[in-house]
Amino acid sequence: MASQHAERSLLWPGVLVGVGVAGSVDQIVLHQLLRWHHFYDRGSQAAGLIADGVFHLGSTVALVVGLMLLVDRWRLGGVRRQGLAGILLGAGGFNLYDGIVQHKLLGLHQVRAGAPDNLPYDVAFIGVAATVLLAGLLLLRVAGPPDGAAASRQDRNHGRR
Repeated sequence: MASQHAERSLLWPGVLVGVGVAGSVDQIVLHQLLRWHHFYDRGSQAAGLIADGVFHLGSTVALVVGLMLLVDRWRLGGVRRQGLAGILLGAGGFNLYDGIVQHKLLGLHQVRAGAPDNLPYDVAFIGVAATVLLAGLLLLRVAGPPDGAAASRQDRNHGRR
């Protein structure tokens, strides 16, 4: 019974959607509209554009696959709050990773390349990412565990076994 409910969990499809949304918003807003940076700023303009294309392709695949799984499992009766929690966890976790690992540790790019002081951009970017991640964790706590234990309790409480 628990594996049947685990198969209906919306958490992991939601995480994929969150990663895809965060990556796509980053790509569209920061890379294309504002032109603040490329995925990889340490090489030529051509290398930056190729890296942006690969990054955009990956985030689009995560978004599409995540949406397909999310809709499929939602139709099977998955817990909607788990899906929303997963989206927040995926988006916040992706941006937290991007801000700390890619921006600071690896130095692949900055939030705003060429800015005289990146600290305000880093604080805002990482702060928003941490807030979104925390919101996802809090919502997941309210939604219940993704392993189906909450759904099993609901079934028992409604007389279904």
